[in-house]
Amino acid sequence: MTTVYLSAGSNIGDRKAHLQEAVDILKTEKNIRHVVVSGLYQTEPVGPVVQDDFLNIAVRLETDLAPTELLTLLHQIELAGKRERVIHWGPRTIDLDIIWFGTDVIDTTELQVPHAEMVNRLFVLAPLLEVVSEQRRQEVEDLIQATTDVKQVERIGEFWG
Repeated sequence: MTTVYLSAGSNIGDRKAHLQEAVDILKTEKNIRHVVVSGLYQTEPVGPVVQDDFLNIAVRLETDLAPTELLTLLHQIELAGKRERVIHWGPRTIDLDIIWFGTDVIDTTELQVPHAEMVNRLFVLAPLLEVVSEQRRQEVEDLIQATTDVKQVERIGEFWG
C-alpha cells in the first residue's frame, strides 16, 4: 500500500456536498483504505477568471492502485460530480489532484507528481499540513514558509468527511 495525498476543491453549487461526495466515493473504493480528511478551508481562486471562492480540503489515503489507475478514478469522480473542463482555471464543481504518490516522481503529459504547482498554492499546503505524516510535516512547513502565495486561505471548520 502506498500513502497518497490529494487536494480537493469546489466553487460551484453546494461546494461542501461536492467534496463530501468525492470523499464518500474514495472511502467505498476497495483499493483505498485509511482515508483521512483535513478541515475545511475557504480560499480565493487562482488565475484570471472572475469566480466564487473555493472550499478546499486535503486527503491522505492508502492505496494499492497504480498512479495512473488512481488518476483515472479521480477523473471518474470528477465526471460523476459534473465537472466540466471548459475554461482553464475556471469554476468547477469538483477538482481532485494528486499531490504526492508515496515517494514516486512522475512526469508525463497526464500526471506530474509531486504536483508541480503545490509550492505556489497555499490552499493546497495549509490543509495538507493537517493530514501529512510526521515524516513529511517539516517538508510542508518549509513549503508554507517559502511560498509566495498571498491569496486568502481561511480554515472555516471541520469537514467531518
